[in-house]
Amino acid sequence: MSMGSLLVHLSMTKFSSMDLVQYTAKVALSQDFPSVIGTQGPRNKKLWGPIKPLELLQPYANPNPSDSFPAPNKNSNGFIYAKVFGGFEKIKSSICDLVIIARLLNATLVLPDIQQSVRSKGVSRKFKSFSYLYDEEQFITSLMNDVTIVSALPANLKAARKKNEFPSFKPNRDASPEFYLNKILPKLISSKVVGLIISDGGCLQSILPHSMLQYQQLRCRVAFHALQFRPEIQLLGHRMVQRLQAWGQPFLAYHPGLLRDTLAYHGCAELFQDVHTELIQYRRAQMIKQGIVKGEISVDSHLIRDRGSCPFMPEEAGLLLRAMGYQAKTIIYLAGSENFGGQRVLIPLRAMFPNLVDLTSLCSKQELSDLLGPESSLPEDQYKPPPAKSEKQLKEEWNKAGPRPRPLPPPPDRPIYVHEKTGWYGWITETDKEPDPSPMDLRMQAHRLIWDALDYIVSVEADAFFPGFNNDGSGWPDFSSLVMGQRLYESAASRTYRPDRKVLADLFNTTRENMYHPKHNWTLTVREHLNRSLGEYGIIRQSLLSKPVSFLSHPLPECSCRIPSADATKPTKSSDGRILYGGEEECPKWMLQSSTKVFLDSSGADNESPEDESDEPEQQDSDDKTSTSLPFDRDDEWDPND
Repeated sequence: MSMGSLLVHLSMTKFSSMDLVQYTAKVALSQDFPSVIGTQGPRNKKLWGPIKPLELLQPYANPNPSDSFPAPNKNSNGFIYAKVFGGFEKIKSSICDLVIIARLLNATLVLPDIQQSVRSKGVSRKFKSFSYLYDEEQFITSLMNDVTIVSALPANLKAARKKNEFPSFKPNRDASPEFYLNKILPKLISSKVVGLIISDGGCLQSILPHSMLQYQQLRCRVAFHALQFRPEIQLLGHRMVQRLQAWGQPFLAYHPGLLRDTLAYHGCAELFQDVHTELIQYRRAQMIKQGIVKGEISVDSHLIRDRGSCPFMPEEAGLLLRAMGYQAKTIIYLAGSENFGGQRVLIPLRAMFPNLVDLTSLCSKQELSDLLGPESSLPEDQYKPPPAKSEKQLKEEWNKAGPRPRPLPPPPDRPIYVHEKTGWYGWITETDKEPDPSPMDLRMQAHRLIWDALDYIVSVEADAFFPGFNNDGSGWPDFSSLVMGQRLYESAASRTYRPDRKVLADLFNTTRENMYHPKHNWTLTVREHLNRSLGEYGIIRQSLLSKPVSFLSHPLPECSCRIPSADATKPTKSSDGRILYGGEEECPKWMLQSSTKVFLDSSGADNESPEDESDEPEQQDSDDKTSTSLPFDRDDEWDPND
């Protein structure tokens, strides 16, 4: 075809495109292969139904009148202000601890500064630090009977704070109440203002004495009721849930947990390839120098994985879900603003489950941009090549090159293109030191808070949730554990998988050579383990491993009550006498009337148990063809290095 005819065809396409129907891959796939994408038919209760024994648990964190938890005194001992460092999960846990500390010390809490969203990050001036993520008015109003909260220090104290005239402390994440009563309270009374610096995702021990039960319930009221996202985030988050439900199918949320810091902490570098391994090793070396990690830089990642200290790779998570009986057409929502390894590690999971979507699939660019507010433009990060060597330097290198006869000089290097240097990993090819974050990097850190908030809303509302990495043993709160804790609080009977990675790693090792076609007994064993993790077995294990690190990851039994039934559950206790399961209080009468009716109705509808070992796959679709597709579908090419 000549150049002239090609230009004619292009011009005709340009001016006639308004009459054409836009093509998207998923629409065509749903029309040609309805067994892969289409309506699901009757819901399989063994994959999506509630866990019957847990339907007796109801959320209950209301305070009971008690002398051990008196109303806050109007004569405050002073002000507490705080700087909170870290990502989404650390911020949520830290704010809940701050409210408990303010109540314990009878202090007035100043809205904490979220360092990821301060003005230096280049975020919109429309929001303050706290209001960038959370609803200030809702937070202050809902806790007015528990703690006095103000948006800022009085004017006469702001100047003194800028001059660092007030004492400040950096408490450990597991600091005891006695630490605050004995060391912080005297300073607060004398100076009237105390500052706290929180960087480890908390500043108060997770498990408190039984005499402080009311303080644990206050934690739940803060995390699950008072600490609400600002209305714009809530609106878009619930809109995303509605778009997922518009398919007429239940959906599962999956958080891979592939974070660079977590992978470096445990030494999971060898599970990745190329530059990703180097980046994890570099971060691990930093942690060793900072005293965060005690160990060697190079460890056997496969042994670490066998101990359950590495996350499931997305491929492994897909195989587990497939072993449970989830079909290829299952809608899976991918949560998490950071997915270390990029789209490359998701290729096997996307091949098994084509309906793998994330927030970019459900939201338009304009909707996401509106959440961020008007932001000032930043200079683009442009790579500057090293300066060329002078003729004098070249001659000196030639004279120092060694004795003659000398070999021919090597051929010139391939030119390094700009796009190869401006990427987030470009520095590792030419320097041993990671550069400081650029202004755009700092702004993206703030944006990730918004993306994690949207993912959090969808994950809590999902019909089922599967964590890729929780209870990692690092001591930091993690995204999956917080989601699992809120799902346990709001709807304990919802399908929340709590897998034991060590057990499943052993199972994978037995079929590593034939993972895509395992033996039938292997599938039954995986299914039995995951079904057990949904119920009492999984809750008890979660209480032993997760609760000592983060109370919000397992607010049971303090923040729940139990509907009385004929099958009374005997309390299960740990070796130290702590109640793990079954020690919940009886629900008050005003809750019994409605909750009992709902429970009886659901019990009569279906008597299936999650421990059923039936090998029947999920019901197949009918022969009716459908053209259901995602609301915001894209046919873009994925960059495997993104």
